[in-house]
Amino acid sequence: MNDTEAIAKFMDYLANVKYYSSNTVISYHKDLLEFSEFIHSERMAAGLLQIRNNRVCKNYISYLSSLNLASTSINRKLSSLRSFYDFLLKNGEVSTNYFDEVEAPKAPKRLPKMIKESEIEMLFNVCDQNTPLGLRNYCILEVLYGCGLRVSELCSLEIKDIDFNNLSIVVHGKGSKDRVVIMFEDMAKDLRRYLSTYRLDLLYLSNDHENRHVFLNKNGTTLTPRGVRVILNKLIADCGETFHLSPHMLRHSFATALLNNGADLRSVQELLGHENLSTTQIYTHVSFESVRKSYELSHPRASKKETKE
Repeated sequence: MNDTEAIAKFMDYLANVKYYSSNTVISYHKDLLEFSEFIHSERMAAGLLQIRNNRVCKNYISYLSSLNLASTSINRKLSSLRSFYDFLLKNGEVSTNYFDEVEAPKAPKRLPKMIKESEIEMLFNVCDQNTPLGLRNYCILEVLYGCGLRVSELCSLEIKDIDFNNLSIVVHGKGSKDRVVIMFEDMAKDLRRYLSTYRLDLLYLSNDHENRHVFLNKNGTTLTPRGVRVILNKLIADCGETFHLSPHMLRHSFATALLNNGADLRSVQELLGHENLSTTQIYTHVSFESVRKSYELSHPRASKKETKE
């Protein structure tokens, strides 16, 4: 098997077995081509399947570092290569995954950006719930902030995924993994009203009257992640504000709000659809910082100002 065939088989595996998004598959493909070009230009191996020690891997890390790439970018590229060689190893094409033997540069921990509760309330208040787009936008905010969905999960949501009797939603997450999230009663009432009235008004603007997606755009077709970002930017403008907001910030705010109000980490992990608990644990740091500030402001010794004699 040559390099081109190996990469093609891996791309097919990612797309049709792992069900990765097209953008993710493209990124993996780019990472593999860059590594292939490196080993050929440096004459370190005859091809991707002919690596015989971890020296090539270590040299590649050094090369990436010399380009002044962020550690997060380097880690992403190394993750692509580890996955590729794991795939080859399982299929008997190589005997060792040498990328498992090297350490990636440590990425600095970055706290997720969130939106203030007062800013969220402004966005809800500016939605005119007596219009099709206004109620739709209100429901979008409720689902993103009230359920912690990724924007792609929101856009792929279908009517059959909503269980009004049990106040729950089945979410089709990353890697074709489903999870169940909880609705509060007011959210369920708002979604039911939107689906039974204004969504129908939007649907009849399109030619596809069989569309079962929950959220539709102004033309009656399925809302896209880019469309959600446009909606959020317009809501901010309607508020007369200029702060930045992405759909993922609402997801971060959802997780932090739960932890700040006593939810346990495992429950938040399940609601977010994180495969590893370590991914969820970053929110405990955010929560702890909130506790620290409250402590410093409230404890008489911590908040005591120094007095000059």
